[in-house]
Amino acid sequence: MKQTIFTIKENFALTSNVYKMLLEGDTSAVTNCGQFVNIKLDGLFLRRPISVCDCEDGVLTLIYKVVGKGTEQMSAMGAGEKLDVLTGLGNGYDTSLSGDKPLLLGGGVGVPPMYMLCKKLIGEGKHVSVILGFNTKDEIFYEDEFRALGAQVTVTTVDGSYGVKGFVTDVMKESDYSYFYTCGPEPMLKAVYRTSVTEGQFSFEERMGCGFGACMGCSCKTITGYKRICKEGPVMKKEEILWES
Repeated sequence: MKQTIFTIKENFALTSNVYKMLLEGDTSAVTNCGQFVNIKLDGLFLRRPISVCDCEDGVLTLIYKVVGKGTEQMSAMGAGEKLDVLTGLGNGYDTSLSGDKPLLLGGGVGVPPMYMLCKKLIGEGKHVSVILGFNTKDEIFYEDEFRALGAQVTVTTVDGSYGVKGFVTDVMKESDYSYFYTCGPEPMLKAVYRTSVTEGQFSFEERMGCGFGACMGCSCKTITGYKRICKEGPVMKKEEILWES
């Protein structure tokens, strides 16, 4: 973990309520795809955790959805403004288990961490398939960016306004893959768990007090005992997950 002052390079809307922010600064603590950062915002007590979409050449890419006071405040910020950021948080994805044909499934704001993971897997010579799930066509972002990496991309929309009508699991059922990685809302993660036919890794979202394991506020029960989403997670392997009813 490292506390760094970043400078906003760009901050703009991808959709009506999803924004992309580029931050310039010391990114040395970001060592793996699937990690997250924790951002301090004026007037708000708790930092805001945001998944890392990409990290390259001293530039951190964050994609976030405006859902409350914190992200609304972020969306109004412009180039040149400073942010106090804790970087290098969380464990990230383990790509050594992927096999030759990994499948990536991202739902909504669970899409961003899949991008850096996709880039890493393709760099390792893997044939990567990506399923991106959204409610409707107007919510879609980053489809072209995944294709530009060289991934095979399928987009699903719940209302059928674009791509395959339905959910990411509808495409997953027909997919041939050696391993899977996923991030998204919990109902989607549960559906992926039930549908999957191989081992895989899940990235979980949770309310976090500190973001680095001190407060124990984001603990969850696993088959090996309690783990902190912010410290031992946010990525967990399929075989260790215990779903609460």
